[in-house]
Amino acid sequence: MRCAPVYALLFAAITVLAWGQNSASPSSTMTKPKALTPEAVHRSAIVIDTHADTPQRFLDENFDLGDPLKGGNWNLDTAREGNLGAEFFSIWVDPSRFKGQYAHRTLELIDAVKQQVAKHSDQMELVTSPDGIERAHRDHKIAALMGIEGGHSIEDSLGLLRQYYALGVRYMTLTWANSNGWADSSGDIDDKSVPHTEQGLNEFGKDVVYEMNRLGMIVDVSHVSDRTFFRTLNISRAPVIASHSSARALDDAPRNMSDNMLRAIATYGGPNSKGGVVMVNFYSAFLSEDYRKALKAMEPEVQKQIDALKASNKAEGKETTQTEIDKLQRAAADRIPRPPFSLLIDHIDHIAKVAGVDHVGLGSDFDGINGQLPQGIDSPADLPKITAALMARGYSAEDCKKILGGNLLRVFREVEEVSKQMQSETRPRITEKQPIVKP
Repeated sequence: MRCAPVYALLFAAITVLAWGQNSASPSSTMTKPKALTPEAVHRSAIVIDTHADTPQRFLDENFDLGDPLKGGNWNLDTAREGNLGAEFFSIWVDPSRFKGQYAHRTLELIDAVKQQVAKHSDQMELVTSPDGIERAHRDHKIAALMGIEGGHSIEDSLGLLRQYYALGVRYMTLTWANSNGWADSSGDIDDKSVPHTEQGLNEFGKDVVYEMNRLGMIVDVSHVSDRTFFRTLNISRAPVIASHSSARALDDAPRNMSDNMLRAIATYGGPNSKGGVVMVNFYSAFLSEDYRKALKAMEPEVQKQIDALKASNKAEGKETTQTEIDKLQRAAADRIPRPPFSLLIDHIDHIAKVAGVDHVGLGSDFDGINGQLPQGIDSPADLPKITAALMARGYSAEDCKKILGGNLLRVFREVEEVSKQMQSETRPRITEKQPIVKP
């Protein structure tokens, strides 16, 4: 029949089509996307560290960020290797060594940071906003920011506070280890010879917090006493950070945050706030209870060595530098075994579970802890290990990106929004009455 070849061809075409639909050929099979590796997650994140004390090295050691580490933790090579996107350089003034010269030393440190950024402008950019961090990241540069560590730097002057903001400072720790007259420190809260406030902040201290909120400067509660911590959260109209503190439940150091404090940081910050962030400190004595106790047992011996060094230098008409003191302290600390890397992850994990994964980040304290870091962490080059360890514990890629820097960016943006709102309001008379006092 003349139509037979047509039917045969039609049957063959249907057979081939059916075979193709049922075939497991690579071109027709839908495959699931591969899970991101820890390395890929880390490389895709904007990694932010909120605390490095490297500026001290700029002034006291003539250290340049293009140099080898020379016993320190932070330089450009290690930052690039660890995909560090932004660093808050700490502006810390030793209250004993620079008594009467707090502002002078503060300005020198700010200038030292700016000089380093200018010298390495092909690799770094000084920024003052979350948008600036993201812009530097797109330009493949490290964003350099500054945070003052210790409210004594403002010398009881709101004018100085405003000038520091104008120079680029974007957070201030209300105290260092020393109480300053308007805010109390955890470092000397039990010292009866040191004057302390009744409520954790006096009236001027409340004005400082208000003015920081109005300027858009992040309030940092690392180092403060517990009473100052809760008083600050009660009056701040913006979320706060702890720029370099770990979990007290795992290591009972007064500098660490209790679980109640962790929950409070996640909750407070204004009526529409999504809460603040606790940045985990890498200091071994804040991670390991055993390490902290061993270090404390050495304090009398180390203090004798420091006193002898100061006496010797004084006899020769020389000033004892922080670098010399650091060397003595580090020599003693090096005799204590470094705690395991897993403890650092334990602290991040604990804060994420208590406060929520939206309220934890990284505040290494590089170059401020005499090399007393847990095993496996020596510089920013080792930061990818944190991402890998978190993913091994079940943290998603999105959660890791929040911890690595996303949470800090969120808080930074909210602080800016609060600032815009406050600057549009009629400003209350300073020292008269705060606009918000929560119960």
